[in-house]
Amino acid sequence: MQYTSKMSIQAKHKSRTIHTWQVLAIYMLLSASLSKQQALKQACPSCDASQLCNCSSMGLEFIPPGLTAKITGLNLAHNRIKHIQSQDLQQAVNLKTLLLQCNEISSIDDDSFQSLGKLELLDLSNNSLAHLSPVWFGHLFSLQHLHLQGNSYRDLGQSSPFSSLRNLSSLYLGNPQFSVIRQGNFEGIEFVHKLWIDGSNLSQYEQGSLKSIKEINHMIINLRNSNIFSEILRDLVHSVAWLEVAEIKLPVEKKRLVQNSTRPFRIQKLTFKEALFTDQSISRAIVSLKEITSLKELQAINCALEGKGIWNTKEIARSGQSFVETITIIKVVIQNFHLFFDLEGMESQINKLKRLTIVSSNVFMVPCKLARNFSSLLYLDFHDNLLVNKRLEETICERSWPSLQTLNLSQNSLKSLELTIKYISRLPKLNNLDISLNNFDEIPDECEWPKHLKYLNLSSTQIPKVTGCIPQTLEVLDVSGNNLKEFGLQLPSLKELYLTRNQLKTLPGAAPIPNLVSLSVRRNKLNSFSKEEFESFKRMELLDASDNNFICSCEFLSFVHHEAGLAQVLVGWPDRYVCDSPLAVRGAQVGAVHLSLMECHRSLVVSLICVLVFLVILLLVAIGYKYHVLWYLRMTWAWLQAKRKPKRAPPKDVCYDAFVSYSENDSEWVENTMVRELEQACPPFRLCLHKRDFVPGKWIVDNIIDSIEKSHKTLFVLSEHFVQSEWCKYELDFSHFRLFDENNDAAILILLEPIQSKAIPKRFCKLRKIMNTKTYLEWPAGEEQQQVFWENLKGALKS
Repeated sequence: MQYTSKMSIQAKHKSRTIHTWQVLAIYMLLSASLSKQQALKQACPSCDASQLCNCSSMGLEFIPPGLTAKITGLNLAHNRIKHIQSQDLQQAVNLKTLLLQCNEISSIDDDSFQSLGKLELLDLSNNSLAHLSPVWFGHLFSLQHLHLQGNSYRDLGQSSPFSSLRNLSSLYLGNPQFSVIRQGNFEGIEFVHKLWIDGSNLSQYEQGSLKSIKEINHMIINLRNSNIFSEILRDLVHSVAWLEVAEIKLPVEKKRLVQNSTRPFRIQKLTFKEALFTDQSISRAIVSLKEITSLKELQAINCALEGKGIWNTKEIARSGQSFVETITIIKVVIQNFHLFFDLEGMESQINKLKRLTIVSSNVFMVPCKLARNFSSLLYLDFHDNLLVNKRLEETICERSWPSLQTLNLSQNSLKSLELTIKYISRLPKLNNLDISLNNFDEIPDECEWPKHLKYLNLSSTQIPKVTGCIPQTLEVLDVSGNNLKEFGLQLPSLKELYLTRNQLKTLPGAAPIPNLVSLSVRRNKLNSFSKEEFESFKRMELLDASDNNFICSCEFLSFVHHEAGLAQVLVGWPDRYVCDSPLAVRGAQVGAVHLSLMECHRSLVVSLICVLVFLVILLLVAIGYKYHVLWYLRMTWAWLQAKRKPKRAPPKDVCYDAFVSYSENDSEWVENTMVRELEQACPPFRLCLHKRDFVPGKWIVDNIIDSIEKSHKTLFVLSEHFVQSEWCKYELDFSHFRLFDENNDAAILILLEPIQSKAIPKRFCKLRKIMNTKTYLEWPAGEEQQQVFWENLKGALKS
C-alpha cells in the first residue's frame, strides 16, 4: 500500500515536470518569435501588421530578421545589402514579390530562395552578381517575372539558369559587360511574353541559342555588333512576334536571312531604335526582309540616316513585292535632308502599303510621281514636319493617294486654309482629316471638301470664326483653341463637337446640331447652363463643361442637384466643376454648394415681406377704424395744440358769455329760438356761433379753440344729430381737454331731445360721466316748462 502510494506520487511529479518543460519551450518559442518581430519592426517600421513590407531606401546592409509567412510582398530596393544567406528568407514561404534591385549583392547562398515556391516576381537588377547559378532558381516554380539586368556577369554559364522556370512570362537580362550567349542558355523556357536583353557589348552569339524558346511576344535587345544581328534575326523569325533592336548600325547583309525552312514565320513587327542606317544597308535590308513573308510592320524611332536616298532600286525591284503594310518613322535625322533624292524607282515597292507615318522628320514634300503609286494607302500621318502650301500642291497632286481615308497634316507650316482645302479636295475617299496646329488666321465663307469627309480637326489654327466653309457631312468636328465667341453652324450629321479653350459664354444651340452625342466646352467662359439648354440636346451622352468659371446661382444649383442622370453625362464631375462666384463659395465644387433660402429667393422673400407689411398695415387700419384710433390721434394732436396755449384766457379777453356747440341740423332751434331768447334778454347774453363769429381764413381748429377760450361758458346742444356731427365731436373734444380737465362748471349741457346711451360714442367717456353725475337742461315740450327752462339756462350762464 505504501509502495503504491509512493509510485503514484512519483508519477504525478514526473507529469508535472514534463508539463513545465512544455510550457517553458512554448514560452521560449513565443519569445523568440516576438523578438524577431520586434527586430523586423525596428529595422523596417512599415512592415507593421501588413502583408506588404516596404523597406526600400533605408540603408540596410542585410535582410532584416523576423520575416514571417504573413508577408506576401517585400521591397528591399535601394539599400546596401551585399549577401543573401540561406536563413534570410526561410520563413517567408508565402512571399509573392521580392524586390532587391539597386543593392550591392555579389553573392547568394544556393538555398536562399528554396522556400519561396509561391514567388511570382524577383528583381535582382542593378547589383554586383558576377555569375548566375541555376540552383538559385531551382525551386521557384511559380516565378513569372525575373529581372537580372545591370549586374556584372559576362555570360549565363555553360547551361541554362532558367531550366526550372516553366511559368516565366518576362525575363530581363544583360549589362554592359555581357558578351556571350551560348547554346542551351535558354533551355527550359518555351514561352515568354517579354524578353529584354542588354547586349550592347555582345560579341559572341552561338547560332541557335534563342531557338529553344518557341514563342516570344515581344523581344527587346540593345545590340551594337551588326554581325550578330543577322544571326539573332535568323533564330527569331519563327518564334518572336515583335522584335525591337536598339543602338545598332544596320549591316550590309549579303547572305540570305532565311535558310530553307518549312516552319512558318511568326515575326510580324520589327522596330529599330537609335539605329544608324546608310543607303547601302537600307537597300540590302529591304531586299532581305522581303524573305520574311509574315513581316507586316516596320518602325524606325530616333534613328539616323547617313545618305541621300540613293538606293539600289533595280535590285529592290528584282527582289519582288514587299509584304510590309505599315511603316512608322519617328524623329529620323537625315543630315542633308534637303539633298535627299525623290526615291524614284521605289514606286513598285509601295503600292501595297496601307499605313504610313512619318513624324518629326523634316518632311517638306512627296514627289507627285511617288505619291500616285501609294495606291493602297489608307492612313497617312505627316504631323510635325515642314510642309508648306506651295509644296502641298506637289505632295497632293491630281490622282495621288487614291485610296487615302485618313490624313494628318497637323503642326506643319501651312498658312492658307483656302489653298489647303483646294489640294485636299483631290482626295476622293478621304473621311478623316487633321490640319490642327497650323496658323491659318482666316477661313473662307464657302469651301469644297471631299464628299465623304466625316472627321475634321481645325483646333489651334487661329481661325477667328466658323463659317459655311465647314462641311455639313461632318460627324466629328474639333475647333478647340481658336478663341471662338459663338458657334451656330447647321451641321445635321454632327455627333461629336469639341470647343475646348474658346471664349463661349453659353452652350451652342441644339437645333442646328440635332444628332449631337458628345460636346466639349471645357475651359471657356461658361458661367452656367440651364435645364432647358441641357434637355434641348435630345441625344447627348457626354458633356465636358469642366474648368469653367461657374456662377453658382440658385437656378443653376437647383438644376445641378435635381437633374437625374446629370452626373453620368458630365465629364470630370464633380472634381473639375468649381464655383467662381458668389465669393463665399469660390473654389468649392458645384455639387457640394447649397445656398440658403434668402440667397436663392431674395426677390420672393422681399415680396413676401412687403405683402406681410401691407397686410399688417391693412390690419392696423381696420383695427384703428374699428376702435377709432384715428380719432384718438386727432384728439391727441389737438390736445397738444391746446396745451401749448394758456389754460384760460385773461378776463379782458373773455368776450362771450357762451360758445354754442350744436349740429347744423339743430341750427333752426339754436338760431331762431335760443339765440333770440338769450341775446334779447335783459340784460342780453352774448353768444359765440361758428356761422357768425368764426374768423374767416383762420384754421377751423384754431377758431374752435379760440372761441371756447374767449367764452365764459360752453353750451352743448345735445341731440341725435350732435353725436353724429364731426365738428361737434371736435368741439366737444376740445372742451373735453380744455374744460373738463380743469374740473370747472364751464360746460352747460342742453338735451334738445332724448338721446339713447348707445348713441353716445364710447370715446366720450367724460361726457357720459357728466351726464350721469351732473344735472343737464332738457328742452321741454310744453310752453310753461319752456319758460322755466330759459330761466334755468340764464341762471347757469350767469353763474
